[in-house]
Amino acid sequence: MGGMVRTLRVAVIPGDGVGPEISEACQPVIEAAATRAGIRLESTPLDWGGERHLRCGAPMPEDGPSVLRRFDAALFGAVGRPDVPDHELIWGLIIRLRQELGLSVNLRPALTFPGLPTPFGGGAAIDLLVVRENTEGEYAGAGGRLRRGSPGEVAVEVAIHSRAAISEAARFAFETARRRRRRLHLVTKSNAMRYGYLLWDEVVAEVAVDYPEVSWERVLVDAMAARLVQRPEELDVLLCSNLFGDILSDLTAALVGGLGMAPSANIRPGQRLGVFEPVHGSAPDIAGRGIANPGGYLLSAALMFDHLEAGSAGDRIRAALAHALRQPELRTPDLGGTATTAQLASAVLAQLQHREASRK
Repeated sequence: MGGMVRTLRVAVIPGDGVGPEISEACQPVIEAAATRAGIRLESTPLDWGGERHLRCGAPMPEDGPSVLRRFDAALFGAVGRPDVPDHELIWGLIIRLRQELGLSVNLRPALTFPGLPTPFGGGAAIDLLVVRENTEGEYAGAGGRLRRGSPGEVAVEVAIHSRAAISEAARFAFETARRRRRRLHLVTKSNAMRYGYLLWDEVVAEVAVDYPEVSWERVLVDAMAARLVQRPEELDVLLCSNLFGDILSDLTAALVGGLGMAPSANIRPGQRLGVFEPVHGSAPDIAGRGIANPGGYLLSAALMFDHLEAGSAGDRIRAALAHALRQPELRTPDLGGTATTAQLASAVLAQLQHREASRK
């Protein structure tokens, strides 16, 4: 390496609930993986989330998106607390970041780990990826409420689907499928929703022409839900709208051990900056007890390293986590074990260090 060490600047946003305790337990693992891949990690904590909302009236500063542009990536723990309405924190933080930073694609992989018990799939090996459009659809924020509080109150939530956003997500999904097993499944509801999802069908068919080596099919979302339970091992890349991707990715997480094992990436194709977060949320019912599963956070960090092309750092985390989870005594309660957050994270760190020592 000639003494040259690459530096990555990462904003760390622990957030609410179990977020801070998971972030703290995982940080040594993430730093060790970076170091062993020849990366110098500069981590800067940001106090964004529910506590800041109560203190300052907003979960992050007004210039929050601009602040993040100074970094290569952000690692995000969780958002949500019982004393603040969910929509205020979600829209004031993660959805705002997705929209203002143009993070048009959300990635949610689901991968089985050897020996880890799962409720579905019949023991079959699952390796699929949900590619979700991340800024539009039912989460575009278009709509309103009329005659509030009256018997005639009306709420309107307008789904917005643009050719540009669909095309960008579709092209990314096809590119990814081409590097994987060359199968893509477009998930829509165009039999009943005849405007937005028909546009999805048409645009994806146009993009598919450029990827003749990738086989693809249209699947209605309800049929895909059943298929995920019945034959998930047959699936590869699922291309979904914002709402459908959000819902189905919780199901795919259940296939491989639950939300505690589910990572995600908020990215834009061709853009360096992304926000990487576990799917599990703030879990206030177990916050402070030290039993939350750090797997989703570690796997999100691995996605971050993959996106930033940080050598072997992501693979090192995945391999060390997989080895640790083979031991039932190191699994957290959501996985049927009794280990604490710190115990599992420490075991992953020890395994990562052991693997490094064995290479020398």
